[in-house]
Amino acid sequence: MRDLTRLLNPKSIAVIGGGVWGRSVIAQCQKIGFEGPIFPVHPSAQTLAGLTAFRDISDLPMAPDSVFIGVNRHATIDCLGKLSELGAGGAVCFASGFLEAQNETEDGEALQEALLEAADEMPFIGPNCYGFVNYLEGAALWPDQHGGARVNSGVAILMQSSNIAINITMQQRGLPIAYAVTVGNQAQIGMSEIGLALLRDARVTALGLHIEGVGDLRAFEALAAEARRLGKGIVALKVGRS
Repeated sequence: MRDLTRLLNPKSIAVIGGGVWGRSVIAQCQKIGFEGPIFPVHPSAQTLAGLTAFRDISDLPMAPDSVFIGVNRHATIDCLGKLSELGAGGAVCFASGFLEAQNETEDGEALQEALLEAADEMPFIGPNCYGFVNYLEGAALWPDQHGGARVNSGVAILMQSSNIAINITMQQRGLPIAYAVTVGNQAQIGMSEIGLALLRDARVTALGLHIEGVGDLRAFEALAAEARRLGKGIVALKVGRS
């Protein structure tokens, strides 16, 4: 099992891509009060959202803990390779057009294989992933607005639907949320593996799952067994058909 600590609980964040998505990630981190350094990466911009930008991943002053990759699918593969070589803690791959789009693209499967090869041992969430918000540390690798606030403890919610996730993050009533995480097409890390990492955070009181399909039944069984061992509940909502 991979160590997802740096990815999900970062002390430093890099944002690759200068479009509206990348700028929004920076803005949301600033909004929720992330206290660590944020490093924008863009080949031509000198600043992004008021922060000094770096031309290339190789120019970063340190290996970031968590990285939001907001560029196209081909560039995402190149970025993952560079981040892995640098020793980054992990990444969120926002781009789509990989295996989840195999009915629409002829190269989706091949690109997903290239993505996995480029990442090597470095963990990543996605692709086709909206990211996550860690309300405990104030880390929002999230390319949209959110309505949450910092908490000291709360429930963790894992979702396969970005639309559901957007609605969840805009709620300001109900249980305190410690993590809101989207899993994308789960090329490398599945929902159950992320769920295990979140459950083992002492600040997480319970786990919520919005499930479209369970790909690895044995991993899901391990997640349920660990939740029982820890005395933490799982509430799962299964929608559609797998």
